[in-house]
Amino acid sequence: MRTGYSQLPLHGGRAPRWLFEKMTLLAREIICHLLSESGPEGTLQRLSDPFWFQAFGCVLGFDWHSSGLTTTTCGAVKEGIKGMEHELGFYVAGGKGKVARRTPLEIEQHCDINGYDAAKLINASRLSAKVDSSAVQDGFQIYHHAFFFIRSGQWCVVQQGMNDESGMARRYHWLGNENTDFVNEPHTAVCCDHRGKVLNFVARESKISRERVTQIAVQPDKEVSSLIARPELLMPRRHWVRSDDINPKYLNKILLKTYEQAPEDFEALLGIKGVGAKTLRALALTAELIYGTKTSFRDPARFSFAHGGKDGTPFPVDKGNYEQTISVLHAALNRAHIDRSDKIKALKRLSRFQ
Repeated sequence: MRTGYSQLPLHGGRAPRWLFEKMTLLAREIICHLLSESGPEGTLQRLSDPFWFQAFGCVLGFDWHSSGLTTTTCGAVKEGIKGMEHELGFYVAGGKGKVARRTPLEIEQHCDINGYDAAKLINASRLSAKVDSSAVQDGFQIYHHAFFFIRSGQWCVVQQGMNDESGMARRYHWLGNENTDFVNEPHTAVCCDHRGKVLNFVARESKISRERVTQIAVQPDKEVSSLIARPELLMPRRHWVRSDDINPKYLNKILLKTYEQAPEDFEALLGIKGVGAKTLRALALTAELIYGTKTSFRDPARFSFAHGGKDGTPFPVDKGNYEQTISVLHAALNRAHIDRSDKIKALKRLSRFQ
């Protein structure tokens, strides 16, 4: 399920190299502590929490409300545990732009070493991205996709889309496993664009629309065209589309592809390569014209400072304090020659006397 989302202003620029290097060190120590204390499942749960993730990025020293917090924090975690993934049993794939497109390959590479089922994880990565970019059409285009997973097959997605017109970015969080339902209320929140209009295929009330869209997708294009052209077609008084809103040439092109692959349900339709927002919109319009079914427009819309921020907000990054935090966390786990779980217990005891 999607556990929530955050909306942030789009900021340009990059984190200074010296700061990113420190972020990777601190991110590694924090993730190692989380894995030791809360286990792999607990670590995924925290990363999937939009509020915890925001605080995590702030602790690492990035801008407290900038869109760059998402990409830089995920990048710092990925770089920080690089080479330790198999020891930790915790893996990260994907990232921003072109790196996001390599997510399936990176998942497969990790799985090949350990004999995991890469296909299910790759499918989860693709479907979570498809839902937030195409099945929920809120005006934000996905440009960052980070996929975290563990040995049990559980996974977490942190992805972000941008809306150039509003100057805002929106971050989406998912937490799932092999039984996740991607197409029926996978979100705890459904997002809206700045015009306040959302086409939401995965809402509960879109169930019939999903069925009809899939039904149309497996029919020959000529049959669909003839249905649209029926002279007895009746339309409700307040329909949101008209027959001339559908481009027959584009619809025929869609149906040639979907008819050949014959998806058995909406999730399978969503997984077909090339079926994106425009395709789903055209099929939804067609389903409404033929069957009178409506797709939902339901629109339910949802920090901390430790080391300062890149742009000096709320105060400049204190390099000395930052390095001390990394040193303390690292020493706490590595100085004593005892089991890691015992080290965590010792840290807890120590905290009672501070």
